[in-house]
Amino acid sequence: MADKTNEDGAPLIDGAVDIEAGAQGDTNSEEMDTVDPKDQATLDLKKQVLQNPQVLAALQEKLDSLIGQRSGYIDLLPPAVKRRIKALKNYQVKQIQLEAKFYEEVHQLECKYARMYDETYEKRKGVITSQVEPTDSDCEWESSEDEADDEDAGGDGKEVKALAEEVKNKINLMDDDDTKGIPEFWLTIFKNVDLTATMIQDHDDPILKHLEDIRVILHESPEMGFTLEFHFTPNEFFTNKTLTKRYDMKSEPDESDPFSFEGPEIVGAKGCKIDWKKGKDITVKVIKKKQKHKGRGTTRQVTKTVTNDSFFNFFKPPEMPEDETEIDEELEELLSADFEIGHMIRERIVPRAVLYFTGEAIEDEEFEEEEEEEEGDGEEDDDEDPDYQPKDGEKPAECKSQ
Repeated sequence: MADKTNEDGAPLIDGAVDIEAGAQGDTNSEEMDTVDPKDQATLDLKKQVLQNPQVLAALQEKLDSLIGQRSGYIDLLPPAVKRRIKALKNYQVKQIQLEAKFYEEVHQLECKYARMYDETYEKRKGVITSQVEPTDSDCEWESSEDEADDEDAGGDGKEVKALAEEVKNKINLMDDDDTKGIPEFWLTIFKNVDLTATMIQDHDDPILKHLEDIRVILHESPEMGFTLEFHFTPNEFFTNKTLTKRYDMKSEPDESDPFSFEGPEIVGAKGCKIDWKKGKDITVKVIKKKQKHKGRGTTRQVTKTVTNDSFFNFFKPPEMPEDETEIDEELEELLSADFEIGHMIRERIVPRAVLYFTGEAIEDEEFEEEEEEEEGDGEEDDDEDPDYQPKDGEKPAECKSQ
C-alpha cells in the first residue's frame, strides 16, 4: 500500500488531519444541521398555535376534565393486593355504619337538651312580646361599646357614666313608655340574614310584624327530623295561630352506595295550609289579559291567578317525587334552597336569635369568611410587604434585576 503524501510530496504522518478534508467535513456537518424548510414551517406553526389563548384554554379544559379520573393503577395491582383492598372496603362500610349510629345518638342528645332550652326560649318570648319585663339583674350586660367608652374616659369612666345616667334621669330622657317588648324582632332578623331577606317582599312586612316566636321541635326516635313552628298574634290576614314546616331526615347509608354517606341529610319537607282571610292571600295575584278572537277580530279581557313572590311560599315547598330519578335540575335547586333555609333557621337563627337581631352574628360570619379567604391567598411576596427589611448585603427587589 503506497504511503500518503502532501502536495509537496512529503509523506503524511499517520493520525494527522487533512485540513482540506476537515473543511469539507465541516461543510457536510452544516448541511446535516440545516432544518428542512417544511419541518421549520411545522415548528413555527406549533409555536403560533401554543401562543393562541383559545387553544391554551381548550387544552386546560381537557386537562381539568381528567382530574379525579381513575389512573388505572388499581387495575394493574396483583390479585393478592386487590383482595386486601376489598377487605379494607368492608372495614370502611362497618365504620360508616357506626358513624350513622353515632349521629342517631347525637340526635337523641339534642332532643334531651332541646327540652332544657325551652325555659330560656320561653323567657325570650316573654320579653319580646312584653308579657314579662326583665329584672335589673337580667339586664346587666357590659357591651363592647360600654368598654370602649370606659377606655376613652380613662380612669374616671365609671364616674362619667354615673353622671351621665343622673343627668339622663333629671332631664327625663327615658325610653318611650308606649314601646312594649321588642317590636318587629323576628322581622328584623329575617331582613338581617341574606338567605331569608331575599324571600321577603314589601307585602310580607305587615304580616311578619305579627310573628312573635319561632320554635324548633325535634322528632324523637325512630324518626329523625324537625318541625319549625311560627307563632303569630291575631291578625287581619289569616286565622292560623301557628304555621308549621316539617323536615324529614335520615341517617342511613345507601346500601347501593354506602361510601356516599356524609351524615344526616334532609330528604323531604312538608308545609301547612294557610287559612287566608278573604282577599288577603298574598301568595297569589290576579293578572288581566286581553284575548283576540281570530275570526271575528273582537277582544275580551280574561283574568288569571298566578303565584306571587312571598315569604309565605316557604310553607308550600316543592313535593319530593317517590322516584328520585324524576328529580330534574330545576327541582333539585328548589329543594336544595328550601333545605338550606330550614337548616339555617334551626341551627343558627333560633338558637342565636338576639345576635342576629343586633347583627353581631352576621359580623362574626363575615369575619370568618374573610379569614378563610386570607388563608387561601398564600404568602405575600417579600417585596410587597411594607415591613420587609432586606438582610445585610441583600439588594432590594427592584435592584436584583440590574
